Amino acid sequence: MAVIASAPGKVLMTGGYLILERPNAGIVLSTNARFYAIVKPLSEEINPDSWAWGWTDVKLTSPQLLRESLYKMSLKNLTIQCVSSSESRNPFVENAVQYAVAAAYAIFDKNKKDVLHKLLLQGLDITVLGCNDFYSYRNQIEALGLPLIPEQLAALPAFLSISFNAEESNGENCKPEVAKTGLGSSAAMTTAVVSALLHYFGVVNLSSSEDQLQEKKNSSDLDMVHVIAQSAHCIAQGKVGSGFDVSSAVYGSQRYIRFSPEVLSSAQVSLSVSCLCVCVLKEFISDQILLSSNNFSFTNPQVAMKGLPLQEVIVDIVKGKWDHERTKFSLPPLMTLLLGEPGTGGSSTPSMVGAVKKWQKSDPQKSQETWRKLSELNSALEAQFQMLSKLAEDHWNAYKCIIESCSKLKSEKDLGFPEKVFDCLGELLFAFWMEQASEPIQEAVVKSLLGARDVMLGIRYHMCQMGEAAGVPIEPESQTQLLNATMNMEGVLLAGVPGAGGFDAIFAVVLGDSGSSVTKSWSSLNVLALLVREDPRGVSLESCDPRTREITSAVASVHIE
Repeated sequence: MAVIASAPGKVLMTGGYLILERPNAGIVLSTNARFYAIVKPLSEEINPDSWAWGWTDVKLTSPQLLRESLYKMSLKNLTIQCVSSSESRNPFVENAVQYAVAAAYAIFDKNKKDVLHKLLLQGLDITVLGCNDFYSYRNQIEALGLPLIPEQLAALPAFLSISFNAEESNGENCKPEVAKTGLGSSAAMTTAVVSALLHYFGVVNLSSSEDQLQEKKNSSDLDMVHVIAQSAHCIAQGKVGSGFDVSSAVYGSQRYIRFSPEVLSSAQVSLSVSCLCVCVLKEFISDQILLSSNNFSFTNPQVAMKGLPLQEVIVDIVKGKWDHERTKFSLPPLMTLLLGEPGTGGSSTPSMVGAVKKWQKSDPQKSQETWRKLSELNSALEAQFQMLSKLAEDHWNAYKCIIESCSKLKSEKDLGFPEKVFDCLGELLFAFWMEQASEPIQEAVVKSLLGARDVMLGIRYHMCQMGEAAGVPIEPESQTQLLNATMNMEGVLLAGVPGAGGFDAIFAVVLGDSGSSVTKSWSSLNVLALLVREDPRGVSLESCDPRTREITSAVASVHIE
């Protein structure tokens, strides 16, 4: 029987750069864009002679890439070897399979290991699917001469084939790359595959979407998924990142503080790499294996070549001190997350992070002061959102009324960011929005709304300063102009660049039903509004193949006259 699991993409609203270092926190929102993993046996029966075989078959199908990859997996040391074209390899899925299988072997007793062994001898048939929202279809829409409106995205068939960016650079062809929207596709995919496999093996018992809405969650099962997915994702990308993308894929929207990278020690990471087959090792080894984290470099190639069992490494990882911190978070009621794609080209997050770190080392006093201010502002924005959620819970009618009133308002002059922004807030917005309040509770709501808006502008200001000091476009001028225009639109509470910033998508938080007017205004500015919204759910067990659900929905929408 097939197991289908899904995991969401993310938007890092606050904490860009700071989230790389403890104890800085960031607010990360999970979205309705989800990656799906379908796991089932390759064969319904076991060949009587298969017990003598030391290998099982793994098939990975990526319909959107029109690719099928075939692997052989050793059931002795859990190495996995690609036996099809190397171009069809997917290191994230490869490591997800290895780590999930190793976790099952490491945790199970002898009887359960025997059952697992028989299950694996049937082979693994894995299919991965990503919602269209993870990928950019802007160029195709423009090429057809169609308007840049979300209705064009909604009209696309679900799980559409993915286009590649193969533009020439300096007269030479670049390696084709998938055009993405920055929602953390690799983390969502890795988490979906790990969770589906662990549920398929019986290591965890995932909750369905309905159970999550009723908050019926098994936290220990989610913790297991999180540890295995984080480890597999770190190995696949060759570094220990902050992990906020995997954490939100597992648990959903949250306030996040990263884990100490030492939990994945040099021995653990190098040993896990050593369990890969020779053809995979060639991708990682030159003169030595070097994997680097933020302030933490490893590995020792001599240790890596010892080839200790991956199960032992998994035990250490599972029992390690995972000191990340997460607090449940979601946007207050009647607020909607919007994402817009400006079409001004993407940005290289690793190179931007490297430049910021270089600046930190060259000017520690200035950088520490900037980070301190940003940390305080990030906390202040979180506090304003919490206050608004509390006001909504305690005084719903007054809250709903004032949100609906403010959703119809906009600024009447340019904010002039950053020089005049705070003056404008004091002279214009406070009085303009406060006029809508007719009672003390509504005044409290307006003060928190304007407080959140004020804080976001402060975050943007200091992120701009950091970018200028580090010589990277965290909020480039084109984005500043677009964000200022967005914050002047009807019903917009705040806007910014997510994550590390750059030329990728922008986000906005809008009030009430003002989303449609914002998307129309964006279209006039050559910005394509995406279909992405916040969905606070994390990893979930699905009841059916998402492709079947989409076909059913399409048939149901057909009207016969």
